[in-house]
Amino acid sequence: MRILVSGSIATDHLMHFPGRFSEQLLAEHLHKISLSFLVDDLVVRRGGVAPNIAFGMAQLGGSPVLIGAAGHDFADYRAWLERHGVDCESVHISADHHTARFVCTTDEEMNQIASFYAGAMAEARNIELAPAVERTGVDLVLISADDPAAMTRHSAECRARGYRFAADPSQQIARMSGDELAELIEGASLLFTNDYEKSLLESKTGLSDAEVLARVDVQVTTLGSKGVDIRGRDMPTVHVPVAREHAKVDPTGVGDGFRAGFLAAREWGLSWERSAQVGSLLATLVLETAGGQEYDVKKADFTERLAESYGDDAAAEVLPYLASID
Repeated sequence: MRILVSGSIATDHLMHFPGRFSEQLLAEHLHKISLSFLVDDLVVRRGGVAPNIAFGMAQLGGSPVLIGAAGHDFADYRAWLERHGVDCESVHISADHHTARFVCTTDEEMNQIASFYAGAMAEARNIELAPAVERTGVDLVLISADDPAAMTRHSAECRARGYRFAADPSQQIARMSGDELAELIEGASLLFTNDYEKSLLESKTGLSDAEVLARVDVQVTTLGSKGVDIRGRDMPTVHVPVAREHAKVDPTGVGDGFRAGFLAAREWGLSWERSAQVGSLLATLVLETAGGQEYDVKKADFTERLAESYGDDAAAEVLPYLASID
């Protein structure tokens, strides 16, 4: 199975605030908030949901296909991704706009305040999936956070053409209407959210927990430090705890890392539980670095840490699929 990863392509500007946002926010004055945080660090990283996920898959030896809209400044980023095994031939390049920008400040408790400039991403709604699917023969389309019109167009095309797809609305749940979200998830093989996004999706669509699950095959809900739950209409709930961390550096892209590892392991044919374990460990590697693509998967280290978190059987089952990496 090969995966087409659609979604935002962006540059991340990541800053650190040496304090707690909660100590600067006055509940009685939130209606007229005006704050400036003096940060002590700034790094500029390659980002965007789709490249983060595609990069993670490639780190595990996969051959993901990236699709989305980028600006005329994408050349260096493209070269980076292609050097790391990501197929970028189907990326749309805007003649008029810069690649999207994500500007994020993280405090001492890993809380974040962020802004996102769409730029070229607005042109993703003009992208048709069929040429990329026909060129690469992918078996699954991942529709991750992107221009909302692009997301609903992609899901409609998948249903019309019979493509298997996974819906991953994440940050765009706040932006999309209930009708758009209901249209996006209808018929999805997989639905990814975190626990807050799950509740927000239900609230905006007016659908109950059971009604959401009735519209998809399997629902994957990440629970932060409590792990992940995987539920399906014809399967018992699977719960997997988080992988053990060695440090907390930056949470940016952690969810993308989970999706990359989870989908890569499903591509290998592993069980839901084992796939979630691979995803959780990849997410932990992202947490331990600054940025969503600043880590390297090493076969020996990865299997050792799988054993540390999930036991020797997990490491032994995953090891053969890491043969193509160092």
